[in-house]
Amino acid sequence: MTAPLDPYLSPPAQQALIAGLFIAAGWWVVASQNHRRDAKLRQERVTDIQRALLAEIRAHVVALEDQRLDARETDRAVRRILDEGFIQMLPDNSNDRIFSAILEEVHILPALVIDPVVTYYRQVAVLRSFEEELPDLAARNRARAAEMFIDYLELGEVARDTGYEAMRILLASLHGGDATILELYENDERERVQRIGASLPGELAQMRERLSKPLSDRSDL
Repeated sequence: MTAPLDPYLSPPAQQALIAGLFIAAGWWVVASQNHRRDAKLRQERVTDIQRALLAEIRAHVVALEDQRLDARETDRAVRRILDEGFIQMLPDNSNDRIFSAILEEVHILPALVIDPVVTYYRQVAVLRSFEEELPDLAARNRARAAEMFIDYLELGEVARDTGYEAMRILLASLHGGDATILELYENDERERVQRIGASLPGELAQMRERLSKPLSDRSDL
């Protein structure tokens, strides 16, 4: 019986062709396996980085909660700056060891995770710069140092809030990926619209009431 390729190729050429096809198929299988392995390793690395960042941010957010001053403590601290040029011992907020270590790998994180994480660490960096500047400033300019100290406390609140947001997004990413993050954002938007819808009638009623008064009776004008 004549082989289908006999009219076109000699038996040795047919054997070489078949061998080449087997080799090519083997390369494709190996390449596919390597691709799956690399994708798995990359995902494991992404997960490890997110877990490490979550742990670092969580620890710092807890510390920021402990550092919060009430109104009386704030007034006392500001008064000491103005009267004595004294700055109380400021905490060390250089909480970015893990982030600094993986900075060159940040790009492999999910896009929806990068922004809140970077925003948080940017706030931490600003907070740290205030901690370094305040003691020297208090010795030179007490009034300016008092103002800067109040700004510093407000920055601590911002860092805490951005830390909570970064934690929320990291947890969503770890538990469900981009789909869970997007669902989270959609829920936030629905709640925002509901709040606006709930408060808008009252605000409009107040506006109509003010506009209905004679100009001389409008206390806000």
